[in-house]
Amino acid sequence: MPTVPTLPGITSKMVETARIKTHVLVSGPDDGTPVLFVHGNASSATYWEEIMLLLPEGFRGLAPDLRGYGDTEDRLVDATRGMGDWVDDLLALLDALGIDKTHVIGHSMGGTIVFGLVTAAPARVLSGTLVNPGSPYGFGGCKGLDGQPCYDDFAGSGGGIVNPDFPKLIAAGDRSADNPQASPRVVMNTFYWKPPFIPAREEDLLSSLLTEKIGADKYPGDFVASANWPNVAPGEFGPINALSPKYVGDSVEKFIAVQPKPKILWIRGESDQIVSDNSFFDFGTLGQLGFVPGWPGAEVYPPQPMVGQTRHILEQYKAKGGDFEETVMADTAHSPYIEKPQEFMAAFAKALK
Repeated sequence: MPTVPTLPGITSKMVETARIKTHVLVSGPDDGTPVLFVHGNASSATYWEEIMLLLPEGFRGLAPDLRGYGDTEDRLVDATRGMGDWVDDLLALLDALGIDKTHVIGHSMGGTIVFGLVTAAPARVLSGTLVNPGSPYGFGGCKGLDGQPCYDDFAGSGGGIVNPDFPKLIAAGDRSADNPQASPRVVMNTFYWKPPFIPAREEDLLSSLLTEKIGADKYPGDFVASANWPNVAPGEFGPINALSPKYVGDSVEKFIAVQPKPKILWIRGESDQIVSDNSFFDFGTLGQLGFVPGWPGAEVYPPQPMVGQTRHILEQYKAKGGDFEETVMADTAHSPYIEKPQEFMAAFAKALK
């Protein structure tokens, strides 16, 4: 039985792959056209269930719990490979299931993984959909549309940028709203969707968040001290280090040049405060607002233009023969597929044709 109860129409299975024992949620017919759903950080496959059930007739939804999350076997993420561990895990899962080609959709960190999957195996991707994706350059510590590092050691990215109370409360299974800065419920309801929206499955989604594996080498990951503001630089393990531009940024040119080029659909909520050009989770924004002392100024460490960077890269992808479409969903934040599932499905269906 999965840790989090599933909706009717969703089945749960464990799949032994060549790399890792993977927990997968499944919808639709066994012979349906596959759609691979890739979740983001501080969540699990549970977050995709409603959209999986809205897939058009003849499609099969597959939503794995990523390494480090949910009910998948507990293995460390080698952050020095960037998205590499997750990409290889997903390809191993497709191999184990006998799937040659699939549509792929990824949310937040999962969107960054989709960039990596397209780069690694473009011929296996029927289409790639990015939902409020992290920048292909990574999260934190970089600036400009071309993703230049603010410092040589990528200070301001990696495991040290996470509020330490947040993983502690996840590890404790905290379901309260007692800590306004770090309670998982408060973070979820403040940033995952646009207040005052509260999803009907709030408790299951919170349970999903609480399945993330916590530890110095897990979430949020290790870090090293830095002489550069804000005085932390990335370590080598865990998901937030894997998202550092130190390990992700050098894959951008490979993505732009990849052949063949699957069509990319980019869907984002207009009120996202997690992935934006002024993210409340980015030290450039926090320093500019005065929340973190010692900010060196906008020339040295501006807010990371995450949305601008993604658009800049997708425009280059298009200039090299690819195709992408951007859809902005009004009155939604970081998780438009949960906030407005019917409207989201209408947009996502374009990728499945």
